[in-house]
Amino acid sequence: MTAPAPKHPLQDEALIASGRMVIEVEAQALMALQARIGAEFSAACRLLLECRGRVVCTGMGKSGHIARKIAATFASTGTPAFFLHPGEASHGDLGMVTDADVVLALSNSGESDEILAILPALRRQGNAMIAVTGRPQSSMARLSDVHLDASVPAEACPLSLAPTASTTAALVMGDALAVALMEARGFTADDFARSHPAGTLGRRLLLHIRDIMHTGDEVPSVPVDASATVALLEMTRKRLGMTAVVDADGVLQGVFTDGDLRRCLDDEQTDLHATPVSRLMGRTPRTIGAQALAVEAAHLMEEFKISSLVVVDADRRVVGALNIHDLLRARVV
Repeated sequence: MTAPAPKHPLQDEALIASGRMVIEVEAQALMALQARIGAEFSAACRLLLECRGRVVCTGMGKSGHIARKIAATFASTGTPAFFLHPGEASHGDLGMVTDADVVLALSNSGESDEILAILPALRRQGNAMIAVTGRPQSSMARLSDVHLDASVPAEACPLSLAPTASTTAALVMGDALAVALMEARGFTADDFARSHPAGTLGRRLLLHIRDIMHTGDEVPSVPVDASATVALLEMTRKRLGMTAVVDADGVLQGVFTDGDLRRCLDDEQTDLHATPVSRLMGRTPRTIGAQALAVEAAHLMEEFKISSLVVVDADRRVVGALNIHDLLRARVV
């Protein structure tokens, strides 16, 4: 079905004014919501913190879409949760709810038939319920353990029909609950990363140097008495843009890099075959430990304008190496 054509030609100014009006109406709704965050909100947070199971978020229609998003936000911020479609719940899905769960039900009217139909079963099972509605006198508000008033002065829809400000208010109420709970639980960035292992934050907080570094024969390394030519060949074979220079015990003595090689080539008096690499290497190279986060290597490379790092243990023995391309492949940078 195609959208109906506008009855009157619309000017850009009218379209812009309409968009701004929606934002203004919804902003006013949120300011009104802020003033109602009080004892009931605290009671809802305590119910959720004491929950031994999961938070069951439910709602019909647009409220259902909001409930689904709130469940996802809870789950990713330390409060186990899932979405339950109230219509499907009456046909078997109610079996997903255990007596240890807390129900968070959303309905602007507070009279959603599908939710009211499953309330008796939830009550018999002993589930606590938090209702988020726009009508404190509604059936859902009266039947809940805690009611959160998400009423709005007006919808942004000029016909007052399409849920707009009311769904925004319900969504923000859910965000407020999630943030209050994560702060109460002491939820950290590391905790967040563990539930987002494939995301950028997860990679930055969970990926360690040991996960991406080159080890064994892949590590470029030459003895301290090797010639610059030997070091050059090692750099070429291992393709990391540098080679570690080590003593007989494998302890790092310095690093010979592409930059060192270029400086040698600029000096016509330097004989690569006769000059020991120890005379040309950097003696205070930047290093990193295998247990460090990969993002720390990125910070070091950026700060010191280098493209590779030697990985050492507590005794400065060389255990690995990596360069900027390894970080790019791991999508750390």
